[in-house]
Amino acid sequence: MTATLPTIEPSPFPDLAIAPGLRCHRTPYIPKNKRRILCIFPKYARSFGTFHHAYPLMKGVKAFMPPQGLLLVSAYLPETWEVRFVDENIQPAKKKDYRWADVVITSGMHIQKPQINQINQLAHQYGKLTAVGGPSVSGCPEYYPDFDILHLGELGDATDQMIEYFDTFAERPIEQVRFQTVERLPLDEFPLPAYHLTNLNQYFIANVQFSSGCPYHCEFCDIPELYGNNPRLKTPQQLLAELDAMLESGNPGAVYFVDDNFVGNRRAVTQLLPHLIDWQKVNGYPVQFACEATLNIAQSPKLLEMMREAYFGTVFCGIETPEPEALKSMAKDQNLSIPILEAIATMNSYGIEVVSGIILGLDTDTADTCDRILEFIRLSNIPILTINLLYALPKTPLWRRLEEAGRLNFEEGRESNVEFLMPYEEVLEMWRRCITTAYEPEFLYQRFAYQSEHTYPNRIKPPRSPARVNKENVRRGLVMMANLFFRVGVLSSYRDTFWKMAKPALEKGKVERVISIALQAHHLIEFTKECSKGIESASFYSQRARKQ
Repeated sequence: MTATLPTIEPSPFPDLAIAPGLRCHRTPYIPKNKRRILCIFPKYARSFGTFHHAYPLMKGVKAFMPPQGLLLVSAYLPETWEVRFVDENIQPAKKKDYRWADVVITSGMHIQKPQINQINQLAHQYGKLTAVGGPSVSGCPEYYPDFDILHLGELGDATDQMIEYFDTFAERPIEQVRFQTVERLPLDEFPLPAYHLTNLNQYFIANVQFSSGCPYHCEFCDIPELYGNNPRLKTPQQLLAELDAMLESGNPGAVYFVDDNFVGNRRAVTQLLPHLIDWQKVNGYPVQFACEATLNIAQSPKLLEMMREAYFGTVFCGIETPEPEALKSMAKDQNLSIPILEAIATMNSYGIEVVSGIILGLDTDTADTCDRILEFIRLSNIPILTINLLYALPKTPLWRRLEEAGRLNFEEGRESNVEFLMPYEEVLEMWRRCITTAYEPEFLYQRFAYQSEHTYPNRIKPPRSPARVNKENVRRGLVMMANLFFRVGVLSSYRDTFWKMAKPALEKGKVERVISIALQAHHLIEFTKECSKGIESASFYSQRARKQ
C-alpha cells in the first residue's frame, strides 16, 4: 500500500515561506540580574497508563515520557540564566539542588497535586521563591494556596511577566502573586523543548506536540476550556527540528504526539504527514509514531495511507462506550458517524492498532453494561483499553451538571467524585469484573494474536538502517529478551500463555514483536492484579490515596 499524496491546498501555515521553522524564540524580556532556576517535574501517581511494571524489564528505563511543559519553559527562560531540570520520576531533587536555586518552578496534572505541593513545601524550607504552572493550577488555582506565584494559562504574556518578577524580586512575596495569560504565544513561535537537559533513553516513550486544542465538546473533557476549540499549530519544519533535537538526547524507539486531537485540523495534518514521511526515510525510520485521535479518522483513507507511510503504529481513540445512547448523552457524537467496529477494522487494515478509552459509571449504565463492554472487547480485538470509572474534572460540562444536581461527592476513600445513578458498590464491582476479565492473560494474548495476524502485517517494513540496527539497540534488545525470558517465561503465573505466543513468533524472527507484546502485556496483567486487590484506583484521575 503506497500513500497517495493529496492535491496541495492553501497552507494553514501562512508564514512558512518567509521563515520556515525559524520563528522559535526565548522570552523577549532582557533580564538585569542573574538567576538560577530549578525546574522540578513531580513524580507520577502510579497509573494504568504509566506502564511502570515494564520498566524493570527494560534497559535503563525509569519513567514514562518526558514532561513537555517544563522542558518548554526551561527553553523559554532567558539565555543568561542557569537552568537545572529534575524529573522526580527518574530521581528526586536533592538538597543541593534546592540550595543552588534562586527559584523553584514545578508543574503537573490534578493527579499530581500532593507531589506538587510537597515540592513547594521543600523549596520553602530552603527559603526559595516558588512558582507553579500547567494544567492543574490553570484549572484549579485553589489547589495551590501556599505557592508564591501561580502561572495560569499557557505560555504567553503571563510567562514574560513571571520572568520579569523573578528578575526584579529575589525574596518571597508577602501574598501570593498570580499571572494570567491573556495573549498566548503562538505555537509556531515556541522554542525547541530543552531536550539537552534530559536523557531520553531513560523514558518508556518520547513525545512531541504539533497542535493544541480540540474542536469537540465531550461532556467530561476539560481540553476545550483550557486550550480552546480551534487547534493552534506548529509548522512542519519546527516539528522536524524537534525530532532532530530529540534524537540527539536519546531514542526510546517510539514518539507519541501529545496533541489533544491529532486530527483536530485535518488539513494541517494532511500537509504535515509528507514531511514526516520524508524525515523517516532520510533518517532510516528511527522511531514509530503514535497519537490520540477521534474515531472518525477512519473516514479519511488518504490520511490513514500517509500515517501508515510515516510509520504510525498506534492510535488512542476515546471510544468510551459501545452504546450509542451513552455516546449521545456525553456529546460524543463524532463516534456515531461510522459503526465503531467498522472504524477499528479500517484502522487495523492500515497497520494501526487501536487503543481505546472505556468509561464505567455513566448515567446510561445498567447491570448488563459490563457484559456488553466485554463483548465489544472480544469483537474488536483491541488489546489495550483504559477501563476507567467516570470522574468529574473541574471546568467541564460534566462537573457543572453534577454540581447543579448535587451529585458531586468528595468523601475520602471513594474511587470517584461522581454520585452514580446505579449503587456505588455495584458500579465498583462492575469495573472490577470488567478489567480483570479483559486482562486475564489468555484473553489478552488472544487479542494480541489477532493483531499479529490482521494488523501488524499491514505496516510498512522499515529498512535495517543504522538508526534501527546498531550496537545500542541490539544490547537493549538482548537485555529485554533476557529479562522477559526469566521474569515472564520462567517466574510468571502466565508463562505458558507467554510461550504459546513467543515460540512461533521467535521461530519466524519476529523478535521486536515478541518484546513489544510481552512488555505491554506484563504491565497490564500485573496492574490488573493490583486493581483486584484494591491497591490501584478504579478511576485513573482519582486522587484517592493508594495502599502501599
